[in-house]
Amino acid sequence: MITFFLVGLTVHVVFFLSIFDIYFTSPLVHGMTPQATSLAPPASRLVLVVADGLRADSLFTLLPNGSSRAPYLRSVLEEKGTWGVSHTRVPTESRPGHVALIAGFYEDVSAVAKGWKENPVEFDSVFNESRHTWSWGSPDILPMFAKGASGDHVYTYTYPAQEEDFASTDASRLDSWVFSQVKSFFQLAKSNSSLRASLLEDKNVFFLHLLGIDTNGHAHRPMSQEYLDNIGLVDTGVAELVSIVEDFFDYDGRTAYVFTSDHGMTNWGSHGAGHPSETLTPLIVWGAGVHNAQRVTEPQPYNDGYLQDWNLEHLRRVDVGQADIAPLMASLIGVPIPVNSVGVLPLPYLNNTDLFKAENMYTNAIQVLEQFKMKMTQKKETTLSFRFTPYQDSVYENKLMKMECFDPSHTLAKLCMCVTVVITVFLLIQRSPVTYYIYCLLPVPIWYSVLKESGMVTDLIHSAPSLPLWKCFVYFVLVAFGIELLVVSFFHRAMLTVGLAILSIWPFMSGLFGKAKFRSLSWFLGCLFLALFPLMPVVGREPNIHLVTCAGLLTLFTSVCYLWSSRQRTPLHLSDRQQFVTQVTTVHMFHVAVCAYVPSLTHSSLQQKQGLPLLNQIISWITLGSSMLVPLLSSTRIFHRLLSIFLSLTATYLLLSTGSEALFPPVLSWLMFVWINIEQEAMLAQGVSGRQELSTIDFSANIDIAKIRQLKLDDIRRSYFFVFFIITAFFGTGNIASINSFDPASVYCFLTVFNPFIMGGLMMWKVIIPFIIVMCTFETIQVTGCELQTIINFNSISHSSPQHFFFLVQDYGSWLDIGTSISHYVIVMSMTIFLMLLSVVTHILTSQRLILWRRPKLHFP
Repeated sequence: MITFFLVGLTVHVVFFLSIFDIYFTSPLVHGMTPQATSLAPPASRLVLVVADGLRADSLFTLLPNGSSRAPYLRSVLEEKGTWGVSHTRVPTESRPGHVALIAGFYEDVSAVAKGWKENPVEFDSVFNESRHTWSWGSPDILPMFAKGASGDHVYTYTYPAQEEDFASTDASRLDSWVFSQVKSFFQLAKSNSSLRASLLEDKNVFFLHLLGIDTNGHAHRPMSQEYLDNIGLVDTGVAELVSIVEDFFDYDGRTAYVFTSDHGMTNWGSHGAGHPSETLTPLIVWGAGVHNAQRVTEPQPYNDGYLQDWNLEHLRRVDVGQADIAPLMASLIGVPIPVNSVGVLPLPYLNNTDLFKAENMYTNAIQVLEQFKMKMTQKKETTLSFRFTPYQDSVYENKLMKMECFDPSHTLAKLCMCVTVVITVFLLIQRSPVTYYIYCLLPVPIWYSVLKESGMVTDLIHSAPSLPLWKCFVYFVLVAFGIELLVVSFFHRAMLTVGLAILSIWPFMSGLFGKAKFRSLSWFLGCLFLALFPLMPVVGREPNIHLVTCAGLLTLFTSVCYLWSSRQRTPLHLSDRQQFVTQVTTVHMFHVAVCAYVPSLTHSSLQQKQGLPLLNQIISWITLGSSMLVPLLSSTRIFHRLLSIFLSLTATYLLLSTGSEALFPPVLSWLMFVWINIEQEAMLAQGVSGRQELSTIDFSANIDIAKIRQLKLDDIRRSYFFVFFIITAFFGTGNIASINSFDPASVYCFLTVFNPFIMGGLMMWKVIIPFIIVMCTFETIQVTGCELQTIINFNSISHSSPQHFFFLVQDYGSWLDIGTSISHYVIVMSMTIFLMLLSVVTHILTSQRLILWRRPKLHFP
């Protein structure tokens, strides 16, 4: 079994990692010569201001009284600048947006494996081609452009990562910090001769990354007063910045300004997908080399209605793709266009001669052509033709002829060796990377092992006439339909509702209703209540902390019902009974009540801008740390241990919830408890030997779950139920792969400072908790008489769908599209291994017991 597990683990890990090698490799090529025009540029320096998370409509829409919340920028686009909408591409995230803006190409998809934070490969940018670049802002953005720059001419000034606090009393102070630092920088340059000399050179860039608007949008939503007031602060800061820069350079008219955003934001405070609120960002360009505002009288070629909504139909609007901004900035200051740029120079922004425009257009086209030539050259170098000659073909045939004379097992081994040699030679000629050998050669020993046991298939065919064929056929059709239902549910969560509705009538169709009416009705209602969750929205839902409190009360109510139902059937010794009552009623239930109240208290404190209360944070982390230890102190009797696990995990889940998803664990646990009981009735009806009464079962007893008995069709049904509930546990309240479904408010009870690793870990634990509930149920069903058959059938069912998802992995589109397609493949590929590892954890969680103290034995004479 250990060998089988290790081999299975290796195979699954290799083919799981293969998608990142196959789909998410960098498309960038290197070795091109940067292209630049020889004509004098109109600007000596460029000031780039990026307001992270700023929507176009939030900036351009006027207030009800007809004024603008950004009066300075409004005056610029109405008098001395050119404006438009910058259309971003998905994924609408900070890194992809800034790479498109500054490097001119849309995000290298291989960066998804690094969480869009690090450079998967080095790339060229306007900053790299500049003489000097000074940048101020977030530590998440600035270092990626300094890291990729040749030499040491990109300077970064960042605030500590701890400043990115969603619970900050005013996140706009991040932007105030940037403006303050820039002001101090230019004041210092007046007295620092070497710095002043560098600033007076040409081809310089000043980059201001303003994160306050994005942080306020995540914390308070884009329609909040905090978000809108932050726009006003940025407008005031830009006005002061322009004044400082112009004063320092004696109003020489050689400075160009670009104001834009990396992405927008949805009404519910997220971004990553392709909604217009995320992909439409503002662009205002003014200064040296830029056209002044152009008034128009004829209708403009835009049918989206925004001109009328923003009261800007009288001013020329010039929309661009986000990557087009990089060649525009390069042309303004006369630096080479980044070598990987695919942007198209937006000519209407340039105020220069036709010769200058033509030269820059030609340079832009040559730069794109150089990339194409390099790609074709590399393709020719790595692709060689290869075919077998007639002589080689005859040689391979004579191998095959000799093998027919050998023993079948030797023939199979020789055939596999020949296949291995052929694949290896082919890959050598193709100059393939090492990973390709692993992907292509790994199936050979697997198929050898399968074909070596072909006698089992023959025996199955011979024994087929003795089986109830009509029943087998019906089960086959149902299982096939059920598997396809699971596949479709990955794309349409509502299919889980359909599946749960079908499962709800199982007791009535199988005849169990007549033998266990109350349990059958409980199963029916549990399935229907659980079926409501896949119908609830994943994104766009508003937090409702009152539902978290209701979930806590529901947990306490179901626990009382749980205790009442098992009170008579699970007798305990007096000491165990006292300990159990104390632990459950005093510790667990009080703990759940506290955890149901902490989110409400926390969010109330944050709304009042009083920060995260220290006591709430301590309670949250202690609850998380003890959630896997406290159950080990309880009795190992089935009902008592399961209740302890349920209460402990649910307390943590409540702290990580913001709305209706908090009700999911209590409803799921209720259904799992009913499943355990109703399976007992099903085994009683079948007359399964070795069946034990639930009241007599102890998890810590040495129960052999690996024993083999005759396979029954109900074992297939149990296996399918288990797979279905595992998928429901994952997709019941949403998919963690979708960044749009991630609400930072979910972790506010633990921390409010932006930390993607801790936040991601907490969200993953939130996803795993329903898994553990289902796995503990599976552990219980195994020890109550289902043994190894359920595991075998589970493996068969769970391995039937990975091929669906391998070919559906996407390396384009939004974070939602890419992340979801990856998660689908990851789930089906890692399900078996992950659940086998998780089963070890749940086995320890259910069967082991910690004894903190032992009563001394009294010896009497």
